[in-house]
Amino acid sequence: MTEVIYDATYEGWLTAVFEIYEYKYADIVFAKKETSGTLLFANTHLAVTDVAKAKRVLDGLKKRLSAEGISNLYNAFLSEEPQIEETMLQFARYVLANSKNVEEDFSNDAIRNLRKAARLTGKESHRMEAFVRFKLTKDKLYYAIIEPDCDVLPLIENHFKKRYADQYWLIYDVKRKYGIYYDLEKVSVVELQFNPESLSTKHLTEICDENEEFFQNLWRHYFKSVNIESRKNMKLHIQHMPKRYWKHLIEKIPNANN
Repeated sequence: MTEVIYDATYEGWLTAVFEIYEYKYADIVFAKKETSGTLLFANTHLAVTDVAKAKRVLDGLKKRLSAEGISNLYNAFLSEEPQIEETMLQFARYVLANSKNVEEDFSNDAIRNLRKAARLTGKESHRMEAFVRFKLTKDKLYYAIIEPDCDVLPLIENHFKKRYADQYWLIYDVKRKYGIYYDLEKVSVVELQFNPESLSTKHLTEICDENEEFFQNLWRHYFKSVNIESRKNMKLHIQHMPKRYWKHLIEKIPNANN
């Protein structure tokens, strides 16, 4: 058994696949950034991200997969499902071992599991596009806090760049401790030292634009007015808007004046 350590990036995983073939490793377990310590007698291999190696693996996969198949592989990686790297490796091995496209061969466990993980990421990214709620700071920066199950920032970047092209904005993922920032020209990845206390009502009052509370309350009243009490179906509502998102949704946060 070999534990392959990589830097938790997609390019790092592709590099690891290249070296797994290069060194003819058979039984593989992936670890991110450092050894997991769970395999006492395993050999370890550190795969240092190499763009050229990553490109060779990706090019080989592109020859045998459709654009959707390549997209599914990337989305599966972003799902962060348990052992997803091992599933992706099984998928890649099966694809590279065949001269024809096999991505629709659902008799293969790796193909089924990878497609399932990709769908999970796709669903989560669509939800984030709908559920992101921006707040305006005194510096005229629109910011939003999210905490998705999957790493969806790379997938929702273009949506918000097109939709809010004339505004400075930042979307920060508190679970993964990084965000994306738009400066009216380009989107950049940023890493912040984030303090949970910065979400307190007192702190938000200090940094938010003076009209922000007014517009938040306006949105809450609108949301309340369009909901017909007699037709309320909480089971369906939670299905479309799971409770795990509520703490970052303005319409679900009580008015501080209530």
